[in-house]
Amino acid sequence: MVLIQSELDKLPSADQQAITHVWSLFSAAPAKHRDLMLQGIITQCCFPQLSTVSREVHEQLKIDFMAALPTEISYKVLGYLDTVSLCKAAQVSRRWRDLADDDVVWHRMCEQHIDRKCTKCGFGLPLLERKRLRDWNKQKELAEARSLQQAAPVEAVEQVDEVVTASSPNANKKRELVVLDDGRKRACLSDVGEPMAPKTGAEKERERLIRPWKSVYRDRFKVGFNWKYGRCHIKTFKGHDNGVTCLQFDDEILATGSYDAKIKIWNIVTGEEIRTLSGHTMGIRTLKFVGNKLFSGSLDHTVKVWNWQTGDCISTLRCHTEGVITVDFDGKFLASGSIDKSIKIFNFDSKETFCLRGHEDWVNHVRLDPGSQTLFSASDDCTVRLWDLRNKTCIKTFEGHMGQVQQILLMPEDFEPDEEALAGDDNASVNSGRSTTPTASANVASILGSSFGGSDSVTAEDDRTSFGCSFSSDPTRQLPPRYMLTAGLDNTVKVWNIHTGKCLRTMFGHVEGIWGLVGDTLRIVTGANDSMVKVWEPKSGKCERTFTGHSGPVTCVGLSDSRMASGSEDGEVRLYSFEADGPLLEECGTPA
Repeated sequence: MVLIQSELDKLPSADQQAITHVWSLFSAAPAKHRDLMLQGIITQCCFPQLSTVSREVHEQLKIDFMAALPTEISYKVLGYLDTVSLCKAAQVSRRWRDLADDDVVWHRMCEQHIDRKCTKCGFGLPLLERKRLRDWNKQKELAEARSLQQAAPVEAVEQVDEVVTASSPNANKKRELVVLDDGRKRACLSDVGEPMAPKTGAEKERERLIRPWKSVYRDRFKVGFNWKYGRCHIKTFKGHDNGVTCLQFDDEILATGSYDAKIKIWNIVTGEEIRTLSGHTMGIRTLKFVGNKLFSGSLDHTVKVWNWQTGDCISTLRCHTEGVITVDFDGKFLASGSIDKSIKIFNFDSKETFCLRGHEDWVNHVRLDPGSQTLFSASDDCTVRLWDLRNKTCIKTFEGHMGQVQQILLMPEDFEPDEEALAGDDNASVNSGRSTTPTASANVASILGSSFGGSDSVTAEDDRTSFGCSFSSDPTRQLPPRYMLTAGLDNTVKVWNIHTGKCLRTMFGHVEGIWGLVGDTLRIVTGANDSMVKVWEPKSGKCERTFTGHSGPVTCVGLSDSRMASGSEDGEVRLYSFEADGPLLEECGTPA
């Protein structure tokens, strides 16, 4: 409008008055008359004038719809964008930047991607919660020690559980409460350039403790990117005199067991050996971390409980007649499997001990499911059994592996295999397994569903019936997980529907038997006798990357949100760190 006025001022006074009069007539006319006047003017225009009209109309039709829409609708619109588009939208204007950077939008992005595969883009991000939660707790303890009892910092520290667990439905509400209590509106609703009052100490402490969801997403995106392209830093731990058979690790500590009958505790950050736990007289075959306690099973027929922080042996359990191959602990039950073909259960609440028998060969792996009070066991007899710990009976047997079954992995509740990938699998691999139950009716239903391609869509009542009378008579009892993965010396990993007993998929890739299997919602890791470590996508069953480097069979593997570890008979443990803020990263492994 300023440009039009300047051009108008250059004309003679009479022409200015005439043009102004025409504008006034048009402005005062009703809408119908305006349309008629415009049509008449356009019909009298030459081509250059029509070109001018077209150009001006195009410019006038441009509108910042984000500025025109209510804030809530703007958030909804931005919620449909992917990460790249959202970052580009933040560069349009200050208003768009305030909207695109808001916690409401990025909280939604975190919900879609963190600890799960996004249904839109197929990309998933790690959780990264444990170390940060521990750091926050340390900060809280320091604040309390200094007698900082102001309400704001305490409330801010209480947000840690929500900040690190993006899938929590109440996370965003809790963050909003903290901001509103401070009496300040979000940046996107405040006037740009408005002078800000000096911040108090409590406000500065709050800003330090509460991180924007965009920052949370960015940290996880970097780690997810490193996983995708194999960008990592490798650290090697050497110290055992014989092959490494088992390992366990958390954010700071790595525990390894070996045929040399020793357990070594390592500092992951520095790579230094902290201490050696000695007490077993034969090789260590299994380890289990639970807080500051470490359970170990050995070929000397015993299970030992250690305080790994002090190195003291708290207790020794002599429960088997031959070597102990596997242990698991869920806070209430301790389970151990042995070469003597039996499984021993210790109930720490009732002080009861009992034995489960049914396998015809070594019991290689046991896995407790505390929710349903069941136990899964894998054996050299090529089967996997599901046990009911309440009535101490076997309620399902899964058959399908052609070699000794070494590992079991129970999948999270929200895991669902990719249906398109399942539909494309070869029938020989999809239907290469079945389960049997002690009852004839359940047995027939299981065989029919497995061998003749029966539907997986069974009712809740059928689900309960398939697990026996203990489940069917108690509608409130939680059912076992729906899916599990098993690995064996037949070089394969199998995906099972536990409720129907069907083998849904067989994953091929290793050329020799698989000894180690771990995983989460984003990836599966296997280690095998071929000295290779493979990373798989769990939903589709596709191998994403293969890591080499060991000179002997890989006997055990470990996994966290940003790290992966492998132990081998060559006596070494290799730790792969995919952290965004770690040392110089290099691309490792071979993409599938």
